[in-house]
Amino acid sequence: MTHPSDSILLIGCSGAGEAATSAEAIGFKAFNLWRIARLGLPVPPAFTLGTEYCRQYFRRGRRAPDGFRELLASNIRHLEQSSGLIFGGVRKPLLVSVRSGAPVSMPGMLDTVLDVGLNEQTLRGLVRMTGNPRVAWDSYRRLVQAFGEIVHHRPASEFDAVCAEQVRLLGLEHVADMDFRQLADLTKAYRELFEDRTGGGFPQPPIEQLEAAVVAVWESWTSEKAVAYRRLNGIPDDIGTAVTVQRMVFGNAAGASGSGVGFTRDPASGENRIYLDFIFNAQGEDLVSGCADAADIALLADAFPSIYAEIVRVARALEREFRDLQEFEFTIENGRVFILQTRSGKRTPWAALRIAVELVAEGIIESDEALARLSAMDLDDITRTRIESIADDRLLGCATTAGLGVASGCIALDAELARSMANQGKSVILVRHTASTADIAGIAVASGLLTAVGGRTSHAAVVARQLNKVCLVGCSALSVDLDRRRCSIGARAFSEGDIISLDGDSGQVFAGEAKVVVEKPVEWLAIVAGWRREVRAMGNPADPAALR
Repeated sequence: MTHPSDSILLIGCSGAGEAATSAEAIGFKAFNLWRIARLGLPVPPAFTLGTEYCRQYFRRGRRAPDGFRELLASNIRHLEQSSGLIFGGVRKPLLVSVRSGAPVSMPGMLDTVLDVGLNEQTLRGLVRMTGNPRVAWDSYRRLVQAFGEIVHHRPASEFDAVCAEQVRLLGLEHVADMDFRQLADLTKAYRELFEDRTGGGFPQPPIEQLEAAVVAVWESWTSEKAVAYRRLNGIPDDIGTAVTVQRMVFGNAAGASGSGVGFTRDPASGENRIYLDFIFNAQGEDLVSGCADAADIALLADAFPSIYAEIVRVARALEREFRDLQEFEFTIENGRVFILQTRSGKRTPWAALRIAVELVAEGIIESDEALARLSAMDLDDITRTRIESIADDRLLGCATTAGLGVASGCIALDAELARSMANQGKSVILVRHTASTADIAGIAVASGLLTAVGGRTSHAAVVARQLNKVCLVGCSALSVDLDRRRCSIGARAFSEGDIISLDGDSGQVFAGEAKVVVEKPVEWLAIVAGWRREVRAMGNPADPAALR
């Protein structure tokens, strides 16, 4: 196998090139990171293996190229030089994340492995370097679990059960409440589980971990959820994914540390306001997986106003550079903000129309570009619904709004039943304790999504919003019992097939079906119609589809 010279990109490293290759060659995530770094925004140093490596991996019958480990080692040296850390070092260890990055956005469909490079020796070095044994043990237990789930395809439930039992025995509420000694015991239990389920010990050589993690990201290209997402969005199967290896920054370092996801505008309504989710003392996967509520942004703004102001500044810079709504992921490590990625944000059709109109009004794009962005949409079909009337005694609970409108339908507690009900012509509300991108098939056919736990910027919520589904997350009144195939919301119990309604404006959940009023964006449609008249008057439209 050859090593194509245009398929390696250095980002934020000494010796990084002045120009990136195409996004098709190195993936949009890496291409956008390169652009962010050029703006002078804080990006951890990284290198990217382009999409050609993934394609050749599959053409070779799922075999990595000859000399692949040496290729990784040579590029790791760039990260060492930029960071002053050593991969596998016992005093100042370099840890890396291994992230996917296809040429098109596939939020949450491909895998990521964090904390690569931790072992028994480097863990002690991380404790000495940071003075924080908790972040070291928390990161180590995460790495062991990630290898079990992503590299060896073990169910997450196996590790979650061990964690839940440890939390229960300690009388705690959550793993985040554990101290470093308790996390060390949990890591030991994870390693024992790993050895029992995989038949081998957890790999200690950091370069062996790195190679396995890269291969696992390639393998995620053919996962069931990734294939389903490509079918749903008309994405070719043969383009492959790039892999970005990036210096770790630790949102789980306690204090002024955490992880967040932001949109430069509201992706549900299109309103020009920063839309952020944030969790203190967490790594990014905690947030985007939907496994944790994200209610700390107000606390961040109050407790650390300068950090919050820096995030807002970054958001504005990203939107100016990319000239569109941006979804960006960031980590705060001991008060320092780092940007991990940005991409054009998924949005509802209502938001897409409003954002296009307002970007033109703000002088960020021209009307012909706005028409081109809207050309694939049937603007006459853009509507949103609101509840006309409903009795107060039918109110069950409240949640956080992640997708606007009103949806009424039969409760389905998993994606398979949701698909079956939809095939029978029923409107469906997919109700989950935590929704993940593995639920993509159910989200696609449902009218709405309701979760007990999770934030507005989890990957599942992003996908639901893109599909124009009503989406409510973090409903504390909701309890799901999959064993009995029932759920309760507030004081009322429901079986699958019972009807509930979701109000995406207020975040309220109601029993039974709601009467709705349909609204159309008349003012914005009139502005677009004026643009079209101008194009016709010019007689030479750049995009004929814009005349529709």
